[in-house]
Amino acid sequence: MSKYYYLIAGLPEVALDDGRRPYTVADFKAEVMPMLSATDRPLFSCFFLQYDNRNVLSMLQHAETAWDARGTVARDDAEAVLTALKTEETLPRTSLPAYLVDFMREYLQVAEEGREMDAVVWQDRLSARYFRYAMGSKNAFVSAWYELNLNMANVLTAITCRKHGLDRAEYVVPGNETAELLRTSNARDFGLGESLDYLPELMRVAEETDLLMRERRLDVMKWNWLEEETFFRTFDFESVFAYLLRLEMLERWATLDAAAGEKTFRSMVGALKKGSAAVLDEFKRNHTK
Repeated sequence: MSKYYYLIAGLPEVALDDGRRPYTVADFKAEVMPMLSATDRPLFSCFFLQYDNRNVLSMLQHAETAWDARGTVARDDAEAVLTALKTEETLPRTSLPAYLVDFMREYLQVAEEGREMDAVVWQDRLSARYFRYAMGSKNAFVSAWYELNLNMANVLTAITCRKHGLDRAEYVVPGNETAELLRTSNARDFGLGESLDYLPELMRVAEETDLLMRERRLDVMKWNWLEEETFFRTFDFESVFAYLLRLEMLERWATLDAAAGEKTFRSMVGALKKGSAAVLDEFKRNHTK
C-alpha cells in the first residue's frame, strides 16, 4: 500500500465552514495525479467519471453544453466510440470505462427502436451504472463512499415520494439492497433502522424546509464521515481521495446562490403538491452525486 507522506503533509487544511479553497478540483487533479501509484490512479479517476457521465449524456442528447474538462475522457474519444457503435465497427482504444460504452450502446438501441424515454430516466440508468461501477471498487473506502452517497440520495428521494404519494420504485436509483428496500418496504424506516446508523439524522435532514440548509447539513454528514473513516489513514491514499472530495464540496458551495436555491425549493414544493414528477426529477439531480 502506497504512502503519501510528502503530499499529505503539504496540503493546506480545509474546513466546510470557512469557504477557503486552496485548489480547484481541476488543479488538484493536475497536481496530484502524477504523484499517485499505478494502483491508485484508477481509484482517483473514479471521482472524475461523474463529469464524463454528464459529458456523454449531453453528447447523446445533443445538448448545447460545453464539454467539462474535469472529466477523464476527451470529446474526440467519446465521439469516436459513438461513431463506431453506430456503424458497428471495432471500438477504438480509449479511456472510456466499459459501463459508459454499454450505456451508449443501450441509448442507441432504444433510439433505433423508436422508443422515447424521458431525459431523467436516462440519467437514472447512467447513475445506476456509475454507482455499480464505483461500489465495485477493490478499495473498501472508495466503495463505501459511493454507497453512502447512493443511500443518502435514495433515502431522501423515498421520503419525498412517500410524502407526496409518488411511486418510489420509479424514482429510487437501483444498485444495492438498500435501494430495493426503499423501493418496496412500507415500514416507517423502510426496514433500514438496523443497517443504516445515519438514518435517523438523515430523516431529520429531510424535514428541513430550507434547501440550502438541507444541502449544508448533508455535506456536514459526509464531511464527518470522511474524517471518521480516514482518522487512522493519515498518509494513505484514502486521505488523498478524501481531500479531493472535500474540495469538491467547497467548490460547489462557492457557486451556490442563495436566491436561486430558495427559488428552486419553492418551485419544487409547489410542483410536488400538484403531483408533478418534474420536481422530483430536479430534486434527484441535485442530490445524486
